[in-house]
Amino acid sequence: MKKEFAQRPETFIEQWPGELTGHGSWHGSLVGMPSPLFVVTSYKSNGKQNACFQSRSTFTENNGELYCLLGWVPTGNHMLTSLRETGCCVLNFPTRDLMDKCWKTIEHNQFEADEITDSGLTAEPATSVNAPRIAECFLNIECEFVWEQELAQREFALGDSSCAVVCVKAVRVCMDSDYYDESEIGRYGKTGFVYMTGARNPDTGEIYTGGYAGVEVYNDKTQ
Repeated sequence: MKKEFAQRPETFIEQWPGELTGHGSWHGSLVGMPSPLFVVTSYKSNGKQNACFQSRSTFTENNGELYCLLGWVPTGNHMLTSLRETGCCVLNFPTRDLMDKCWKTIEHNQFEADEITDSGLTAEPATSVNAPRIAECFLNIECEFVWEQELAQREFALGDSSCAVVCVKAVRVCMDSDYYDESEIGRYGKTGFVYMTGARNPDTGEIYTGGYAGVEVYNDKTQ
C-alpha cells in the first residue's frame, strides 16, 4: 500500500539541530536516495590543500563533455571559496577501505590545515589543473569550475541561501588500470564506487539503513 507525505512525519526526530530542517531535509531521509561519495580537492589561498568529502551530487553529459553537479555546497566553506579563486578542482573517488580517512577531512578543515595529508591521505599534483589529487583514490577527475547557483534563490533573498549548486566540467581523467576490467577489480561492487545511503521508516522513525553501499550489476547488456 502506498502512502503519501506532504508534511514531515511526527516520528522523524532530529538527531542534531538542523539535520532535517537546515542542512538536510525530512524528504531526503524519507526517500533515502543514494548518491556517490567522493572528495573534492583544491588549493586554498594560502597554498594549503583543501579537501571536502562530498555527496548529494550527480553527473551528466552534453556535447561530448562530462559535467558534475555538486548538489549541496555550503556557501561559507573553503571549497566554494577555493573554486572561485582557482577556477578548478579534482574529484577523487575512494574505495570503502579509505572511508575513515576521508571522514577525517571533515575534522581537519581548518584554514591552516593541509586537509589531505593531515587526514592520512597522500597528495599529488594534478596534471591539467592547479589542484592536488589524492593518490590512493582509484579515480581522479580533474575539473574546471563552470558556474554556481544558490539552491533556494526563489525562497530567499539573494545571499540568504546556506548552500549552492556548483557545476564543474571534466578536463582530464586519471584511473587505476586495475579498475578497467570488472573481471579484475572493476568499478562496481564492493571494490569500486561508494555511495552514501540513509533512510528512515516513516511509521517508526527508525533509521534502518545508513552508511555505505556499492553497485551490483545485475543486467549486463554487453553479454
